[in-house]
Amino acid sequence: MMRKSNRLSALAAIIGLLAVVLAAPATARSVTDSAGRIVEVPDKISRVFAAGPPASILLYVLAPQDMVGWVRAPRATEKPFLLPSVHGLPELGRLTGRGDTLNLERLLAAKPDVIIDFGTINDTYRSLADRVQAQTGIPYLLIDGRFQNTSAALRLVANILGVNERGEILARAAEQIFAQVDEVLAQVPSDKRPRVYLARGAEGLESGSRGSINTEIIERAGAINVVEGLRDKGGIVTVSPEQLIAWAPDTIVTLDSTFRRSVTDKPAFAPVPAVRERRVFLAPSLPYGFIDAPPSLNRLIGLPWLLHMLYPDKAPGKLRDQVRDFYHLFYQVEPNDADLDRLLDSSGG
Repeated sequence: MMRKSNRLSALAAIIGLLAVVLAAPATARSVTDSAGRIVEVPDKISRVFAAGPPASILLYVLAPQDMVGWVRAPRATEKPFLLPSVHGLPELGRLTGRGDTLNLERLLAAKPDVIIDFGTINDTYRSLADRVQAQTGIPYLLIDGRFQNTSAALRLVANILGVNERGEILARAAEQIFAQVDEVLAQVPSDKRPRVYLARGAEGLESGSRGSINTEIIERAGAINVVEGLRDKGGIVTVSPEQLIAWAPDTIVTLDSTFRRSVTDKPAFAPVPAVRERRVFLAPSLPYGFIDAPPSLNRLIGLPWLLHMLYPDKAPGKLRDQVRDFYHLFYQVEPNDADLDRLLDSSGG
């Protein structure tokens, strides 16, 4: 009887061991992020936290089913342009950018498999990623958010999340948009390129200096960003009316509807050629800005929009059709004619 009892005990032990092994989380794999950091992530990822607004959009367009929440929950005007399945996700706050609003306890409570940040890669963001990863044990990936890196970022994150097919489709669509821009610019001599000022805020005296992440879409569209010689840690600069008049932009792109409505009543802007010639364009902003706000994949549709604003006689196709197709592919919604009217009619598009 003792031998039978021992055999039963041994069998029970083996079954218990198998149960532990089968219940254990999937083995980790090593991935290299855009900062060159080697990070161990789970084989199966199904819960992802976006560290800031640009990462939130990257995650949404690639794998909305993996989102644990929003940095900022979509507002009522934005929801029609987003999948219904993500409307009710909680607002968790942000780890990066101006006014970070998330503490580590709330992050841990969300139980993400990984954290993804998408944007600038520098020592500050590397340090933050290393610190949060060390404190929470959650893998933290830094993805290069430069406009020129868009397709590579899509493929990298798609591979990490296991959605390679969708990542490849979106990456190729991005490459086609950039190629379209290059085809148009090949027809426009450099001395015929527009001189553009990006007006942010209701007063229009906040902008982005040349080379900043906030204005690189304007420069990628072949325009000359007139804001130069000003530097700010975040890329956003304050401009004086005297500087703006001296730069004499022939085109203004604004993100603010209040500024667009009131610009002709502002004495400081009266001498500016763009105002005199009524070349002040309001960038669409639903569910995200076409130019900025935030500087993420939403800027891809800003390129066709800019082509139609800056080079109307050379921009190919119909802008409304291009916007509709982009929203279908990237945002996975079908905007109707009324939606397109809301997006484009007030912008000059």
